[in-house]
Amino acid sequence: MVNHNLTIFNEVLNGGTRHWLALRTGTMKNSANSSVNDGAEDGKKDSGSLDSRFNQTLKSVQGLLKGRSFPGKVLLTQRSDPLDKSGIHGSPGGFGRSFSTNDDKPSEQGDYPVEARLEEFQSTNNMSTNINLNKSKPLVPNMDNISRESETATTSTRATDSARVMKFKKELSAPTVILEKLRELAWSGVPPYMRATVWRLLLGYAPPNSDRREGVLRRKRLDYLDCVAQYYDIPDTERSDDEINMLRQIAVDCPRTVPDVTFFQQAAIQKSLERILYTWAIRHPASGYVQGINDLVTPFLVVFLSEYLEGSIESWSVLDLPQEKITDIEADCYWCLSKLLDGMQDHYTFAQPGIQRLVFKLKELVRRIDDPVSRHMEEQGVEFLQFAFRWFNCLLIREFPFQLVTRLWDTYLAEGDALPDFLLYISASFLLTWSDKLLMLDFQEMVMFLQHLPTQNWTDQELEMVLSRAYMWHTMFNSCPSHLAS
Repeated sequence: MVNHNLTIFNEVLNGGTRHWLALRTGTMKNSANSSVNDGAEDGKKDSGSLDSRFNQTLKSVQGLLKGRSFPGKVLLTQRSDPLDKSGIHGSPGGFGRSFSTNDDKPSEQGDYPVEARLEEFQSTNNMSTNINLNKSKPLVPNMDNISRESETATTSTRATDSARVMKFKKELSAPTVILEKLRELAWSGVPPYMRATVWRLLLGYAPPNSDRREGVLRRKRLDYLDCVAQYYDIPDTERSDDEINMLRQIAVDCPRTVPDVTFFQQAAIQKSLERILYTWAIRHPASGYVQGINDLVTPFLVVFLSEYLEGSIESWSVLDLPQEKITDIEADCYWCLSKLLDGMQDHYTFAQPGIQRLVFKLKELVRRIDDPVSRHMEEQGVEFLQFAFRWFNCLLIREFPFQLVTRLWDTYLAEGDALPDFLLYISASFLLTWSDKLLMLDFQEMVMFLQHLPTQNWTDQELEMVLSRAYMWHTMFNSCPSHLAS
């Protein structure tokens, strides 16, 4: 009987991506259940109980195959155990997972064949399997623990949790900041009053060595002033026709930047945006100015201004700041924008090939994760370019309430050079938040809905759900890239 179940189990494993994803989820659920059972039993497992667990797992798999999404809510929660240096490095999950008492340490199996895993599976006393995961990410969170914690775990509470604040302070006060540890902390959110310092470090704008930091920042800020004097503060007679047209387009786009936040309509802010964007475009002729880059400056402006201005952003006025502070903030925004875009230059070159690749990959990823939604969108003639191009072009800034954007960017900057890849999974998670709704819409309704998504009342918890699903899918698919091959 056991051999028969193993054969069926192996067929499910090799039956396609949806089977595979369902199996992993079902196995984790069974793992939690078996951990409870192990504590109640005397440790003896007969073949009958093993058959029963196999049958239970297979039923879970069959049930999941009829659905379109993973059961249960997934929230990244702070881990109570210290980071194990022998474990998985580079994970946002130093603070992104919780384990039951019977969970094993991360596996070092590498490309462990399915048959070998099943043999090991049969020889163990529980249903846990060590799935081959990308070593730069932690294991998929235990579903039972997650469901119990999901009611209270939110981004804001984690970001201001005293234990996490102490860890941030410890890292930032070190003579040399260990960026990998800082990324692990920042992935789950940064305390607002530390965000400016953390972002400068994560982007490589400020050096990790504290003795050099002040001198480097002073020099880079002076370099920016020289660039403004050389490229911006000149008469139009010294500009080419293309440069004049580009400056005019920037001047038109600046008032359109986050129009629902009145702070950005202040004349001094508009002028700072214009100088930053024009200087960046002149110094990056391969792309020049592309509409959408103006949105990418706004999180930096808000975060760096928050070092000097208190209260709500709606009450801020740059007139309360001396000019030298405004100049420093403007320079920091320029250099951080440059660092961010250095990792995705082909997103903004001619024809924006980087974004087009991401749109194609998003369509394929959605098909693998939620085939009914994918088929419905295809039947209705909805093209992903009609909505996803803007998502990737503006890094989803226009899709979320602006008060959530800085939290979203904590994760962005913690991902570093891997951001374009992880952005793909965030977009898939964001889209499939409304999978049931999308199935009920025709072409016109769907296009209008996707271009004006109802996120205006979202809180940290909704954003956290999007990030958690994205992290889970990225962990799964990144270990099995062939599942995304056409």
